[in-house]
Amino acid sequence: MVRKESESRPSEARSRLLKTATQVFYAEGIHSVGVDRIVAEAHVTRATFYRHFPSKESLVVAYLNEADLAMRGQAEAAVTSGLPAADAIRAISTSITQGIRSPGFRGCAFINAVAEYPDPDHPVHQAVLAHRQWFLETITGLLTKVREQAAESTARHFVMMRDGAMTEGCLFDPELVSETFLHGVEGLLKAHSEPARTQPVIDDDK
Repeated sequence: MVRKESESRPSEARSRLLKTATQVFYAEGIHSVGVDRIVAEAHVTRATFYRHFPSKESLVVAYLNEADLAMRGQAEAAVTSGLPAADAIRAISTSITQGIRSPGFRGCAFINAVAEYPDPDHPVHQAVLAHRQWFLETITGLLTKVREQAAESTARHFVMMRDGAMTEGCLFDPELVSETFLHGVEGLLKAHSEPARTQPVIDDDK
């Protein structure tokens, strides 16, 4: 069925609005960019904007959802690639460093957003928490396949290293940050794959 031009315009306008928002929110921050700026750069009217997004916050949530879908796609590709779990984690880690090395990198979009929306009940804050929970669960699932014991604890360690790398990556040499992060991932995988050694029992009577 061929759609009429008038029926296709709303989705095209929405795409332009979301693309514009993604570029300026990530590059300049969310609170510093107003609706008028987005409307002007997307070449739509304010009425069109509010037809697709009831508020600026709803556009911010849509922007984060797009970033979430992109990261889920990268992780899904690694998980379903048939690689051993440890290699899937390495693949995810490599995709993280590719982002850090990319032009215009400004850190994690989710960490940046939550810094501007500290209220835990705000929809933007909730969107960030949902994304991070998914990422933690994904890494935990992979680490469970390496060794079930302490998988969630190791996954939290991985997420913290990833957060540090994403923060450092926009402040210092991205190559060095990426190399350090990947080295840390190797150390984490090695430590996780080896069962914890039983501590020797000390006989106080001797």
